[in-house]
Amino acid sequence: MRVLRIAQVLGCGLLLLAGGTSCGTGEPAGPVTVTVTSTPPPPTTPTPTPTGASGVVPNVVGVNHQLAQDTMQAAGFFHLAEEDATGKGRLLINDRNWVVVSQVPAGGTRTLLTTKILLRSKKIGE
Repeated sequence: MRVLRIAQVLGCGLLLLAGGTSCGTGEPAGPVTVTVTSTPPPPTTPTPTPTGASGVVPNVVGVNHQLAQDTMQAAGFFHLAEEDATGKGRLLINDRNWVVVSQVPAGGTRTLLTTKILLRSKKIGE
């Protein structure tokens, strides 16, 4: 909880900082205390997968890398890894400029939803 000291606005239209004097009376203007409370936003992370839950890995070879990630997550697979399939070691900064050329495990495989999925991609046009 935060406590803020703010300015006080009096009926005569003057703005006095806390600790100043009131409108022409010479009397100290009392400080105004405002208590600000905030509620943290709800978590945006996906709900944890129940232990032992499994699913079928989607086949995303030939698919735009961003769409491939979205497809994996929609199927319940959130432990995703990616790498440059050309061996140049580049980072996939803009996923929409890349296409998946291989994946491990292969599409159609039934595995635990907590299994790490590796998407190997190259830039479109390479």
